[in-house]
Amino acid sequence: MHLLLPLIPLLLAAAPATLPKPQRPVAPVVALEWGDEASRDRVGEAADVMRIAGIKAGSAVADIGTGGGYYVMRLAPVVGPQGRVFAQDISLAALNQVRRRVTAAKFTNVRYVRGGQANARLPAASIDVALMIHMYHEIEQPYLLLDRLRSSLKPGGRIVIVDLDRPSQQHGMPKALLTCEVKAVGYEMVSITDIAQGYVAVFRPGLRPKPGSVRACRA
Repeated sequence: MHLLLPLIPLLLAAAPATLPKPQRPVAPVVALEWGDEASRDRVGEAADVMRIAGIKAGSAVADIGTGGGYYVMRLAPVVGPQGRVFAQDISLAALNQVRRRVTAAKFTNVRYVRGGQANARLPAASIDVALMIHMYHEIEQPYLLLDRLRSSLKPGGRIVIVDLDRPSQQHGMPKALLTCEVKAVGYEMVSITDIAQGYVAVFRPGLRPKPGSVRACRA
């Protein structure tokens, strides 16, 4: 069956509107892609991330903030025809660009989701691994987005964040601050691993806190 579908409808997930905003600078989106693809391939970024994340044939993976589709193009052949890749972005132009690349490559296992700053809008219970690659520092409402993302993960699902260990205003995210923010909404740290292009932090859902108890972490 052909799995290359039009944009998935905007799916709303219930989440409190009382979660805090980050108490740190939110970096502006300045480009569709982080770095050039050739240099990222030379240091094996995507291969390292997929290995650490445990992505394999049959996996359902969301590339949140897909940009120009660097990861989509490398994930699709790895997860194969029994897997799924969800190309997600807040930018319709970015999704259209990825769609053109996917069509040219004749991949049939990619779906497209236009999300928002506070809601990834991925289908419920559909994701094994949710990737956020060099973009977490650009999310305006990370606490809300992470909380709502829970409902999109399958049992045993996890989120994987790749960033640089530097201040958010410099288009990075200090490891300690990232860990604090993600844990604040009830995720548990699985691992954090340095790679050539920064670090890879893996989390899984834990006990969801009461919304009123969540406090924003400070840099």
